[in-house]
Amino acid sequence: MKIQTKILAEMATAVALAYALSLIVPFRLPQGGSITVVSMVPIMWFALRRGPKMGVLEGIVYGFVRTLRQPFIVHPVQFLLDYPLAFGALGLAGLFKKYPIVGVAVGTAGRFVCHFLSGVIFFWMYAPPEMNPTVYSAIYNGSYLAVELVFSAIVMYVLARRGVIDMYL
Repeated sequence: MKIQTKILAEMATAVALAYALSLIVPFRLPQGGSITVVSMVPIMWFALRRGPKMGVLEGIVYGFVRTLRQPFIVHPVQFLLDYPLAFGALGLAGLFKKYPIVGVAVGTAGRFVCHFLSGVIFFWMYAPPEMNPTVYSAIYNGSYLAVELVFSAIVMYVLARRGVIDMYL
C-alpha cells in the first residue's frame, strides 16, 4: 500500500495529538481503563477525513504508540485486543463520513468489543466472586468508554457544527 506523504504527515499529527491528549487523565480505573480528555477524537477525525482503511491503519499505529507508555500485557492475544485492534477499531468511524456522531459511536463500540473480549478472556479473575465475568467486563469497560463516547461525540458535534469536519471531507 502506497501512502502519500501528505496523508502520512496528517496521520502522524493525529497520532501525536491523540497521544498528547491521552496523557491528560482525570480518572483512572484500577485495572487500566481510564477517562482521558477526548483522546479518541483525533483518530476518528482522521478516519472521517481519509476513510476507514486509513483510519484503521492509523488506529493500529496509535495502539502501538500507546503501548510505549505503561503497557499492561499478560498474553500476546490480549496485547492485540487491547492495543492495536481496539484503537484500530476507532478507524471504523470513517465508514460514516456524512454522520460523524454515528462514526464516533461505531468506532467507540468497536473499541469496546475488543476491550470487552480481552476482559472476559484474560481478566475474568478480577470480577467479584458473585458476579459473572462477562457482566463484569461489560460494566468495567463500558463505564469509562461510555464517558469517552459522550465527550468525544460532543466535541465531534461542535467540530461538525462549526464546519471544521465538512470543510476537510
